[in-house]
Amino acid sequence: MISFKNAKIVLQNHEPGMNPTSEELAKVVMSRMGLEPRKSGSTDKMFRTLLEMYERSKAAHRDKKPELAVMTVEEMGAYAGITRQTMYDYLRRWLELNMITKTSYIVDNKVVIGYKLNGPTLEASFDKARQQVSNNLELTIRYIRELQKLIKNEKISQTQKEKSGADTVETPEQTPLATATLPPPSEVNGEVSG
Repeated sequence: MISFKNAKIVLQNHEPGMNPTSEELAKVVMSRMGLEPRKSGSTDKMFRTLLEMYERSKAAHRDKKPELAVMTVEEMGAYAGITRQTMYDYLRRWLELNMITKTSYIVDNKVVIGYKLNGPTLEASFDKARQQVSNNLELTIRYIRELQKLIKNEKISQTQKEKSGADTVETPEQTPLATATLPPPSEVNGEVSG
């Protein structure tokens, strides 16, 4: 499981069957990327949203109208067979992976807010998601290296403490020099002043 800022991404190892249809392959891709619903009884049509986003992206690129690529949350939910509010719950994972981006456009003097693939094709969008996962793993390897250093340093420190404890010899308590009473200098030389 890969956990990003707010969402937990569960990458699964699903494989397509022989000669898969676009629907079956879309389901496999969604599952492998952690974008399929995880609750039993949830929608099994989430892949339709991905396919529609791809079709809209192609049309937008072909017609040179970027607004055609944008889907509102209501539209996304309708394709997935779920409510708008439930779709918002799933969008978090899509956004964390950078598969889609939030965007807005103006139609009939109204601002429409929606989402589109993060690239002109599914492959480009997937590359963004792959980079996001790769960045997460790169950060994790830095933490692992730091952890190894800390463990090594802690062991060295512990060994040194044990060694210094064994090397210390108990000596009788001595009077510190600052409080020691020294004979007068004349007695040291053998002279007695008087």
